[in-house]
Amino acid sequence: MRLQTELSASAKGLAGVRLLQDRMCGLADAWPVACLSKSMMDPFILILVMYVLAVHFDIRMGGAMLLMTVLAFLAGTLLLDNACLLLDESHDRFLGIGRFVVSWILLSLFIDAVCSVSSLHGIFPDRFILAWLTICPAALLTGHFCFRLFFHYVASGQRAVLRVLVIGANASGQILANRIRNNARLGLEFVGYIEDRDFSRLDGVCRSEVIGDIPSLRHVIQAQQIRRIYISLPMAPHQRILEMLESLKDSTVSVYFVPDLTIFDLIQARLGHVSGLPVLGVCETPFIGLRGPIKRIEDIVLAALILMLIWPVLLLVAIGVKATSPGPVLFVQRRYGVDGKSIDVFKFRSMTVMEDGAEIRQAQKGDSRLTPIGAFLRRTSLDELPQFFNVLQGAMSIVGPRPHANAHNELYRPLVRGYMIRHKVKPGITGWAQVNGMRGETSCIEQMQGRIDFDLEYIRHWSVWLDLKIVIRTVTLMFWDKNAY
Repeated sequence: MRLQTELSASAKGLAGVRLLQDRMCGLADAWPVACLSKSMMDPFILILVMYVLAVHFDIRMGGAMLLMTVLAFLAGTLLLDNACLLLDESHDRFLGIGRFVVSWILLSLFIDAVCSVSSLHGIFPDRFILAWLTICPAALLTGHFCFRLFFHYVASGQRAVLRVLVIGANASGQILANRIRNNARLGLEFVGYIEDRDFSRLDGVCRSEVIGDIPSLRHVIQAQQIRRIYISLPMAPHQRILEMLESLKDSTVSVYFVPDLTIFDLIQARLGHVSGLPVLGVCETPFIGLRGPIKRIEDIVLAALILMLIWPVLLLVAIGVKATSPGPVLFVQRRYGVDGKSIDVFKFRSMTVMEDGAEIRQAQKGDSRLTPIGAFLRRTSLDELPQFFNVLQGAMSIVGPRPHANAHNELYRPLVRGYMIRHKVKPGITGWAQVNGMRGETSCIEQMQGRIDFDLEYIRHWSVWLDLKIVIRTVTLMFWDKNAY
């Protein structure tokens, strides 16, 4: 079906549409409970297990224990994305468990490294750490399983099934109808569409699903014993909707309005309110609420650990830069940071020039401006290592859209759709675009558009899991990325 193809092509935006439509239409009545689970359950279980083991092993409650509590909380937040996968039937449960296992292995290595670097191994016995790392996965899976049973019981309950109509067989209406049909826990039965348009203009809808038009609406409500109606019509025809709502006042059906959100390119869409007035956000940073501190903790911890491991490499590269060409070791260039504010980004100098004006020529393969070791530094990304200090400063993140020179920003912002939205988050040392083959020179608008599309996909779907995936892929690409020069 053509409509199905179009919906797949616009899946980035529709992921937010589905969640928003669930919330606005009252479909996910138990969703706040699931969100509470995501936010609180994992850290609570990890910290609880840790303190029970501390009592068992007679470990003193002090500053070291507080540090371990912070590590446990961080570990819990890193697993948040897997909670919903284990709770939601619409996802592959085995995929969720697989991601959970991989996440826990990576976290175990991370915690073990932190304990080794900070000498926590000398404070906590190995058997305590081993017991915690062994018991926690079982405790987490047991907690998710118990919560799943409780979630199903609360969500399904004893409520009667409500018969519902969807007015408007457009893309939003079809998404809504499919969600109702595929989720029995909602307690809703999709009866059909109400549609004024000729059937030949409808794509992806069976003829039997259209059971009436707007003039026959009241008759259909009575004949089909409809209890709830969802209005999924374009936002433009206000008068038509007002007249329909006026006619529905002569019935006892519940009425919900489903905006056609498929007309928007949603970026972290969310519902909110301003002093009680409902507002719909269609473009927002993912790092609001608890996510902001989580991202900052991730950046600080990873940057500090990496710098402790690579300081000999930093020293050797600095000596190499100074010894092979005249000029400073570091090249400082102005780039756009979060919200488009200018920041100073550090790099090891890899060229004989240090351009930072209104016109800057991108590095090209075999560029004559490269220093004797410049090509090697750029190919292996060693020239980017000083940016870990930018991360500690708070100007950059480990993972995010790669910052472009200010001159390039001004060049591309009127030419590339959605270009400035990438600055809703901090720029990163590595990014989703770079690990998907969009690193290096952008010789045409299409290449830059491709890079921006990946950046926006990252902003839409950010998670700690995605950050870890990007970091791992970056390490594997350091020495054989054909686009690095």
